[in-house]
Amino acid sequence: MKISFLCNDPRHPVNDYLYTWLKNNNSKHEIELVRQKKDLSGGDILFLISCTEIISSQERNAYMSCLVLHASDLPKGRGWSPHIWSILEGKEELTLTLLEASNKVDSGKIWKKLKFQVPKHALWDEINNQLFEKELELIDFAVSNFKSVSPKPQDINIAPTYYSKRTPMDSAIDPFKSIESQFDKIRVCDPKRFPAYIELYGEKYKITLEKINDQ
Repeated sequence: MKISFLCNDPRHPVNDYLYTWLKNNNSKHEIELVRQKKDLSGGDILFLISCTEIISSQERNAYMSCLVLHASDLPKGRGWSPHIWSILEGKEELTLTLLEASNKVDSGKIWKKLKFQVPKHALWDEINNQLFEKELELIDFAVSNFKSVSPKPQDINIAPTYYSKRTPMDSAIDPFKSIESQFDKIRVCDPKRFPAYIELYGEKYKITLEKINDQ
């Protein structure tokens, strides 16, 4: 099987998980991981993972299936960074959806959903680990069930909701509010790419949150 992955950001933490999957499967399949859609070569399955480019229907037609991994219970939570927004809403159970790419964002037919728990104490890297392990699980499902899966349309009786794209300002912490009241906001911030920060006394300060193992 010829499989392509398109992940635009080489700094995205999901890349380490994709590299592991490629290493474990490159003897069974012809696999490529590219950063720009112009470098896609066509094949059986295209996985769009943390992809910021628009993939046209003509480009999708170069593959038998073009699939998206989206961390929300679609049709709710379409759009950007859904698992981050969900945690900020106070949710402790998240849904990861494997769906077909379509012209309208996150509206394609669904192949499979997985639910997983995110405890209130989990930090950004622990959240990522849970999410990315589930993503690999759905990738395995797609490859194994490529010819037998029966995609289902999204529920038309559920009104879609949409999340906006996060900006650096979404990582701003109010120095005059308690840490507890902003804990979710701090713990979801990637300290390397989108660090939490405060502005005080004319300066900007990066906030890093780590667990301490007293043992």
